[in-house]
Amino acid sequence: MDIVMMVLYLAIVLSILVFVHEGGHYLAARAFGVRVTEFMIGLPGPNIGFTRKGTRYGLTAIPLGGYAKVCGMEPGKENPHIEKALAYAYTHGTIYADDLAEEIGISVDDACEVLYVLEDWGCLVGPKKSDEHNIFRTRALRDAKRGIDLKEGEPRSFENSHDLYLEERSHTYRSLPFWKRSVILLAGIFMNLLIAIVLLVVAFSVIGVDVTDSTGAMQHIVLSPLDSISAGVTYIGMVVQAVAGLFNPQTAMQSVEGSTSVMGMAVMSKAYADAGLAMFLQFMAMISVSLGIMNLLPIPPLDGGRFVIEVFQKVSRRVVGYKAMNYMSIAGMALFVGFFVIMLNQDIQRFVFGNW
Repeated sequence: MDIVMMVLYLAIVLSILVFVHEGGHYLAARAFGVRVTEFMIGLPGPNIGFTRKGTRYGLTAIPLGGYAKVCGMEPGKENPHIEKALAYAYTHGTIYADDLAEEIGISVDDACEVLYVLEDWGCLVGPKKSDEHNIFRTRALRDAKRGIDLKEGEPRSFENSHDLYLEERSHTYRSLPFWKRSVILLAGIFMNLLIAIVLLVVAFSVIGVDVTDSTGAMQHIVLSPLDSISAGVTYIGMVVQAVAGLFNPQTAMQSVEGSTSVMGMAVMSKAYADAGLAMFLQFMAMISVSLGIMNLLPIPPLDGGRFVIEVFQKVSRRVVGYKAMNYMSIAGMALFVGFFVIMLNQDIQRFVFGNW
């Protein structure tokens, strides 16, 4: 039963905090007019929910964490066939890659590639399980103010193909200037740090904490909001130092030994929950800060890695291609898997020998 509660508490904490993180990306993207086609609680997969103003909100089959699908974040140079393919797609509504290839004079593979880019831009819906692999459709569009009610796969009217292209591109991440793209990338981290401070204010300044004074007596104290915020900022600084220690050869091993995997976090989640609401909120704040700071690391596919790539592209005026991005992401994931294996091994030893 204890193991079940450990898993449950940790799942609740991670789901809330990842959802908050993705909510930061969602809010920033929408604030800059970027299309977000999905904002879900849970891992990508089958879902239930509703669609409003072009965004599908809902709950997936595995309700752990969440994600926001921000349009136009595909790496590399922009596909050169976008404008022609977009005009063809909106003219016909339902698009076969073979027909598109023949119409604009490209290969079927290139046609599929540009159609998947348009799906990523939020212009089209990709193939369904019951379809042939190369069928795409325009998205459903409902706008009561303009009297528009177009079903999925219906053609859309437009006057000029270039104006259409510029309009659709303006709702993508890649159309934004550097500073706005940076805000979207870092918004999730900001939300993690913000929610951590809010949780600490609630724990310390609303609920209060029990402390032992110099005589050994237990006292219930309530801190001022400023003191709670100060405690939160101090803890953020401590986590930054700990994470930075991972990349210092002299302190790397010590930092790893002081870290824990999801197994350790599960054990800690139940211990903090058993200690009361204030302690559990402190635990959530700790995990939120850790998630935020870890996402700041300059390793793709983390937010910090994407931000470093944006800085490189801005300074060098060169575009990082899809293959390069993929290789860097694989290397980054390998590094994290290595850290995870080491920390998991430590947690197993702690669990076996009772050294939690």
